Amino acid sequence: MRFPILGYCAVCMLIVSLGAFVLAAPPAGNYHLLKKISFGAAPGGIEYFDYLNFDPTARRVYISHGTEFIVVDADKGTTLGTISGLKRDHGVALVPEVGRGFISDGGAAQIVMFDLKTLKTIGVIKGEDDADSIIYDPASKHVFVFNGNSKSATVIDPAKGEVIATIPLGGAPEQAVADGKGMIYNNLESTNEVIAIDSHDLKIKSRWPVAPAGQPVSIAMDRAHRRLFVAGRNPKMLVVMDADSGRIIGESFPIGDRVDTNVFDPATALIAAATREGTIHIIHEDSPDKYSLVETVKTEFGAKTMALDPKTHNLYVDTSDFEPASAPTTQQPNPQPRAVPGTLHLLIYGR
Repeated sequence: MRFPILGYCAVCMLIVSLGAFVLAAPPAGNYHLLKKISFGAAPGGIEYFDYLNFDPTARRVYISHGTEFIVVDADKGTTLGTISGLKRDHGVALVPEVGRGFISDGGAAQIVMFDLKTLKTIGVIKGEDDADSIIYDPASKHVFVFNGNSKSATVIDPAKGEVIATIPLGGAPEQAVADGKGMIYNNLESTNEVIAIDSHDLKIKSRWPVAPAGQPVSIAMDRAHRRLFVAGRNPKMLVVMDADSGRIIGESFPIGDRVDTNVFDPATALIAAATREGTIHIIHEDSPDKYSLVETVKTEFGAKTMALDPKTHNLYVDTSDFEPASAPTTQQPNPQPRAVPGTLHLLIYGR
């Protein structure tokens, strides 16, 4: 078939536009439980769990479990080993260049250094009270530990295993993310803002409010398009923020109670936020300035920490069984359900 030149161009433009619309359209949801892996009790008998970390190169999942970190083969689901002797651990940062991992042990105010091959502890670094979120920044080649109660960040040289600086933050930090170019972003839960830290000169460059969200806890990033995905607990909202200006972009999304982790999958353009209520909120990046809700996945109560497998695009969350909350008292007007020791389990969701 032959078209006049102008008509042919118009048809081409229409086809391109339709193609772009198809590419930008949200994918089908249907995330469902693929597998459940159960674990025994952690040494000490107290059931506590926090951050998950997925190592895509070694195909390992690192699971915080109170006084130990459990390391699981992501493909077989078998336990490869544990790093034990901890007091109350939170997160782990992996530094393959030096063959070491670093665990934030908030209960002991220290960072535990271990060998990535043997999982044996090879050193302990003095930290700050409530050492919590921890990340490795490949641009500066430093490990950053964010300390909740101390309202500070501890900066570590992973090759030397030494603290090189402590940065006062002016608020209680939570989950952090690095852009890979020398900037680190962290939520300050107590001041309702996101801060941008230069990982080379170790100075805070910007402070941005997160309204209409509040009490921000979890954060993820689309590094290619410079977008931050920030979720808060009060109000319970997920917002999109420009990583260079701090501008809130587009509409905000209501989420469940006590969010704790966000992840972003650049291959699918999906953002996921996990909450203690037992929900994972899946949102699609239609374009850098437009987002749409895909689905809300029902998980289990307590499953608020999460990791992404970038190969399979599966989502990993963990939780335990819980006893019902006791009746309110004058001393404890808002009692919470209590985790049952020895019931930790990993839940894997996929499409």
